[in-house]
Amino acid sequence: MKFCSIASGSSGNCIYAGSSGTSVLIDAGISGKRIEAGLNGLDLTTKEMDGILVTHEHSDHIKGLGVLARRYGIPIYATQGTIDAVMNMPYVGKIPEELLRPVRADERFMIGDLEILPFSISHDAAEPVGYRIGHEGRAAAVATDMGCYDDYTVRNLTGLDVLLLESNHDVRMLEAGRYPYYLKRRILSEKGHLSNESCGRLLGLVLHDRIREIFLGHLSAENNYEALAFETVCDEVTLGDNPYRSSDFRITIAHRDAPGNAVLF
Repeated sequence: MKFCSIASGSSGNCIYAGSSGTSVLIDAGISGKRIEAGLNGLDLTTKEMDGILVTHEHSDHIKGLGVLARRYGIPIYATQGTIDAVMNMPYVGKIPEELLRPVRADERFMIGDLEILPFSISHDAAEPVGYRIGHEGRAAAVATDMGCYDDYTVRNLTGLDVLLLESNHDVRMLEAGRYPYYLKRRILSEKGHLSNESCGRLLGLVLHDRIREIFLGHLSAENNYEALAFETVCDEVTLGDNPYRSSDFRITIAHRDAPGNAVLF
């Protein structure tokens, strides 16, 4: 399998995952031009994509969705609640009905030779999910836009080779920052976003000896920065109640505005 973050952050999200025979995007929250450029760096093109997995309807996850679907005829996979919400977004435009493929949380389905498992997440959206993608005994997952986690979340993130996990904000930066009170409360709520500390604690629950790569994703442009997210998460892992140190693993940042390195596994 191959996995690459094309963009991950509060201003736009798009992740690539695929095998030698099947390619999918998780979200399309940046321009079609940027997605094409990111895929070109992987020796791929947008027209080669076999599907777009949509986590939820917020603009930083679907800004490029309508254009890609209409231009290339790429099927869109999302929960029915997300589909209904997306279709009510004027900037998305009309998407041909035959391209819409409703999915359900906890029900596996196939796209080519990839096995996809949507799992529920806690966020202030219609019917949001994360995705676990498997192929021939290997697995990767994208889990962002979560205000909280529980044992169900941990089960869905166990046994992975690659994980992109939300490390959205530093709580102190958020509380002292310029966001209005209602927005701070939203981000800090159980339907908001994971802080750096929460990301590190969750990561400590799902680490295992064979995990290949961990990406810290969906960093806030206003309330976080890369070095702080990395340091905080690493401290939580190393000092947490688990048998590992952060240095036992490859932990990197999924950048907001630039593709990262592809991982082969």
